[in-house]
Amino acid sequence: MLLTGDYHTHTVYSHGKGTVFENAVQAKELGLKEIAITDHGFEQMAFGLRHKKLDQLIKDCKEASALTGINVLVGIEANLCDEEGRTDLQKENYKDFDVYLMGIHRFVKFSRVRDFGRMFIQNSIYTTFHLKPSKALIKYNTNAYINCIKKNPLDAITHLNFLCFCDVVEVAKAARDYGTYIELNAKKVHLTDEELCEVRDTGVRFIINSDAHSVDRIGDTKLVDELLTRVDIPRNRIDNIDGKIPTFRFREFKERNL
Repeated sequence: MLLTGDYHTHTVYSHGKGTVFENAVQAKELGLKEIAITDHGFEQMAFGLRHKKLDQLIKDCKEASALTGINVLVGIEANLCDEEGRTDLQKENYKDFDVYLMGIHRFVKFSRVRDFGRMFIQNSIYTTFHLKPSKALIKYNTNAYINCIKKNPLDAITHLNFLCFCDVVEVAKAARDYGTYIELNAKKVHLTDEELCEVRDTGVRFIINSDAHSVDRIGDTKLVDELLTRVDIPRNRIDNIDGKIPTFRFREFKERNL
């Protein structure tokens, strides 16, 4: 499936293998109109984007856009840091970014010991040993996702439910109501077919992203293409295919408030 834009790609600014320019060149060759560079957030302790490198990232995106002729957006895949919905993208940095993604990740500077215990330790134990998660953990993760959607102008939730557990229907309803996309991630399986059907039935809108960590995976949709042969999601509910450009919540928020 040909994407209009791939809005979830990584570079050497976090733990991707390619440069901003290399990602942009690959996107251009594939016929994409846009690409977002969305390296991991500032509080990802192992390989997140560092504040001291932000100016150079912005410069690299501008140069890549000028050289390739496609729109190279400065983005971030922010980390969810607590049940109240805090991420590691602060408002003072909004001016520097074009795309605001958010996902649950490990090795993050969580707000409290309790959040570290739930979001990292418990999610890790239940996923590693394939155990049925507790109702308390599902409630915690669900609250964290929903609070984050309500409190932050998120463009998309990345790989919903990957290495964690939540009520995907309630999260999708919040995303629908606030104008946040649910990402269909082409790097990893993050929803069962049954869960995706339930998410679809909420009426939420989708974007497909590669989550590329290497240049050769830019624009890759194979995993999602296979998924969509099993789960019927109308094409008019996917907003970065067939020449469509997504209506990003973060952009609209900045136009109104900055």
